[in-house]
Amino acid sequence: MYKPRPRRILDTLFVTEKRLLIAVLGLATIGYFDYTYRLPRSTLIIVAAFLCVLLPLLFVTIRRRPAIKTDCPIVIGDDIRYIRDVLTVINTPVLGYVSPLSGAEITDREREQVAPDGGTEQPLAGVERLGGLSRLEDVLLENSVDTAILAFSTTDRAEFFGALDTCYKHGVTAKAPRRQIDSVLTKAEATEDDELIEIALEPWDWQDYLLKRSFDVLFAASSLLLFAPLLGLIALAVKLDSSGPVFYSQARTAEFGGTFQVYKFRSMVTDAEAGTGAKLSEEDKGEVDPRVTRVGKILRRTHLDEIPQLWSILAGDMSVVGPRPERPELDSDIETGVVEWRKRWFIKPGLTGLAQISDATGHEPAKKLRYDIEYIRRQSFWFDVQIVVRQLWGVVRDVGDLVSGEDEQ
Repeated sequence: MYKPRPRRILDTLFVTEKRLLIAVLGLATIGYFDYTYRLPRSTLIIVAAFLCVLLPLLFVTIRRRPAIKTDCPIVIGDDIRYIRDVLTVINTPVLGYVSPLSGAEITDREREQVAPDGGTEQPLAGVERLGGLSRLEDVLLENSVDTAILAFSTTDRAEFFGALDTCYKHGVTAKAPRRQIDSVLTKAEATEDDELIEIALEPWDWQDYLLKRSFDVLFAASSLLLFAPLLGLIALAVKLDSSGPVFYSQARTAEFGGTFQVYKFRSMVTDAEAGTGAKLSEEDKGEVDPRVTRVGKILRRTHLDEIPQLWSILAGDMSVVGPRPERPELDSDIETGVVEWRKRWFIKPGLTGLAQISDATGHEPAKKLRYDIEYIRRQSFWFDVQIVVRQLWGVVRDVGDLVSGEDEQ
């Protein structure tokens, strides 16, 4: 349950509570199917309640705290020349740099640019290379780093946002040169003379974050209980309507450009993208998509195909409200055409969002992005509540249209 890493307090609390809940449910399930291992219900409830309070306090107390703190930042980058430029700009001592390039891997031309004196041991004279990008997490922990300066040639998903994600997980302040700020969304206030600008990795205050996460868990858990009687009927309808699995899963883009598996009730024929590759559904443009099954049309119209995503919310991969997660293949294509698309990666994806209640789809990426960015700038718990209420009203309206036959084409 516990890893001796400098997690943020809220992360420690949530991880502990989630795993404790899994353990309690496991014991209850064993007792249900095998009476010889059954614990008295009162004992299980009392012990669970006691541990629910004790374990989070214990793990928060014993979190590994850095023995030695350092005020010197580290520089993280993918190109030795960009790292050199950043070191020249900041003109302050650094602990070292993290880069995939070692002294033996750079070309003679690059070596001449970064080390005119002909040095061979280090590409940057007088600055220690702490390791490659694959060791970034270890470097942050071993050196108790407080601040990281990003010096990447591009703000790509794999390396730039991967470094941001690692900094976020370990509470490290991330800064970037002003030239890259247009590629990131939130930043601390800075004067015109500041060359480095802090990236706000956590836009929520801890109280708002706790409230949002609590709302996510409560909404997802109550919705799953509410729709539990329908799950079997939906699964049976999907199976009888067309051959293939009841559920399907896809990789979707997560916070900081990572990926996670999302699950839905299958609404298309099996192997719907065979020969065509990833593509958006024509239904998003109000047209007919021949790949959608008869039951799938009903599930999509009533949004019942989205029910399995409630589990992703419980697991912490998604939130109730946020930019909708895109498939990595489509995400890359859209990013090419809409430069600011990566700004959506600064926040956990959601089941619904401002773009969804405004009828903006992936066929209109620029319009969708405007709504997503507006949400990120205005995000608050009460704004989330307003979006959820409007989405629920939209679902009720869609179900009413389906029942009355007004949506027939």
